[in-house]
Amino acid sequence: MSVALRPLRNEEFEAWRSGSRERYAADIERNGGYTHERATLKATQDFDQVLPDGFDTPGQHVWAVERAGGGVVGHAWIGERDTPEGGRIAFVYEIEIGEAHRGQGHGRAAMTLLEAEARSLGHDRIELNVFGGNAVARGLYASLGYSEIAVYMGKDLR
Repeated sequence: MSVALRPLRNEEFEAWRSGSRERYAADIERNGGYTHERATLKATQDFDQVLPDGFDTPGQHVWAVERAGGGVVGHAWIGERDTPEGGRIAFVYEIEIGEAHRGQGHGRAAMTLLEAEARSLGHDRIELNVFGGNAVARGLYASLGYSEIAVYMGKDLR
């Protein structure tokens, strides 16, 4: 089944931002070892930093992922980031496919479309972050040619 990226509409933005921030906070809590309160605070602060002007923040691009024939199955978000070398890259902040639509190739297709969008925006590199506990996403990214750059590890000593 194929998908397409459709730019998020202004009236869809607040619902998307709220849901995306909640998913991010849950990921931080589940995989980052944060309490619920700390994860929620970090997610709020990160969103405020990356999207200071909301829908109108320059360099941020959010799409609805729609399946052929209509129907939103997820969302995708890339933004521009500075590199330590002084360049700019595309950064995948979110690729989210609704649970009912997972395992059908939508995530892979959406990632391929995101890469094409990044190229069309003039980028020659795309990066992302994924929590170590997200084995499905890590497998998808590896199968698409993404290389792990760093691995952050920890151990609870209690």
